Amino acid sequence: MGRVTLQGALRFDRATSWSPAQTIGPSNCLTSQIAFPKTDGVNYKDLSPRGGAAWDVFGNGRTSVKVNIGKYLDPASNFNDNFSIANPIQRIATTATRTWNDTNGDYVPQCDLANTAANGECAGMNSPTFGTGTYTTGNIDSAILNGWSVRPGDWQIGASVQQQLLRRVSLEAGYFRRWLTNFTATDNTAVSAADFTPFSLTAPTDSRLPGGGGYTVSGLYNVVPAGFGLTNNNITFANNFGKWTQVYNGFLFNVSARASKGLTFQGGVNTGKTVQDMCSVRATLPELSVGFFGSTVGPTNPYCHIAPGFITKVTGLASYNVPKVDVLLSGTWRSDQGAPLRATWNAPVATVSSALGRPAAVAGTTVPIDLIAPGQVWGDRVNEIDMRLAKVLRFGRTRSTVGLDVYNVLNSNAVLTFNQTFNPAVLTGPGSWQQPTSVLTPRFFKLSAQIDF
Repeated sequence: MGRVTLQGALRFDRATSWSPAQTIGPSNCLTSQIAFPKTDGVNYKDLSPRGGAAWDVFGNGRTSVKVNIGKYLDPASNFNDNFSIANPIQRIATTATRTWNDTNGDYVPQCDLANTAANGECAGMNSPTFGTGTYTTGNIDSAILNGWSVRPGDWQIGASVQQQLLRRVSLEAGYFRRWLTNFTATDNTAVSAADFTPFSLTAPTDSRLPGGGGYTVSGLYNVVPAGFGLTNNNITFANNFGKWTQVYNGFLFNVSARASKGLTFQGGVNTGKTVQDMCSVRATLPELSVGFFGSTVGPTNPYCHIAPGFITKVTGLASYNVPKVDVLLSGTWRSDQGAPLRATWNAPVATVSSALGRPAAVAGTTVPIDLIAPGQVWGDRVNEIDMRLAKVLRFGRTRSTVGLDVYNVLNSNAVLTFNQTFNPAVLTGPGSWQQPTSVLTPRFFKLSAQIDF
């Protein structure tokens, strides 16, 4: 329509799933076989609108404005969100934890492991339904599995401006926003919010912690002893308990140049932040356990409002095809935000019990406490340069390319992952907090050949 191009669509999706008839056992912890019949999963139906517009502002093909909006759905695949949660074998307790007091020092548990209650040298299991066909997810709200517009997904909008600066050189700037929909939460109906005791702990004093440590970590919970190990989970919409949001806002700046004589360059900056807030849901469900941004919000991880700030990525690439000699030179550069650091302190049970004013209901001798919020402490940025040199060889109708690739040219040893377990007693050496567990792959070379005929 003149200088404006419009496009739009309305997409219909129907997704269904089911689990076949299954059996499990017998085994050393399951004396008789458990059988489950065929079980229906989801039956989703959705209408997803999508549209976009592009405007040639001055009619000379040098300035364009583009906008788009669309609804997108979670991939329909096994083990993704709700597609497999009705599978009976996923709804029973297949793992359990119990403490063992080796009174005779023979390193063998002198107890009946199939008995979930305390006996012999073994304490009671933390999951009394282990080894049985009893569902730990006692109920799955049918509303999250069936119907229109209940499938998890997201909405995305974008707007960008692209401007030609010089011949074959353009600049693009854009804004993008994405928000997720249809969150679900697991409610352990065997306990209520009143069955959890709130408490606070003082972080250890340590120069590596923000402000040197010694601050108060509040918003922690511990279930009362009478509720420990009781499980009867109900999965339903999170908005039945409170507000849950996850929103991304991002900006893109990109320069592209396709100069003459085989020279191409592109570089840009992508920066954005994702904010997730589930605090009102956690206030109703202290047992909530949700993973996000390398962390797991739970009773002893209070950071339910996660706002790590802007994460910026810088990228660039260039290639040049040397005329006459058919030699290709190219390289890429990227600079990524470093890894977010956690500090999980395994606090002694005695310390937690003192803060609670009663014996802590736990399995084991420590309680994991997260001392820093996600995005509060970062590892160093990860910078990498890769290069390629290739020569084209022509023999009649056959074209061959022989290349040499060099990855991590500067041989950076940037740390990718760290030990996230905080140990105030060990400042250096194996097992210490922030000790690297993986680094960028060191410089290496690759020879390759491609023959086209």
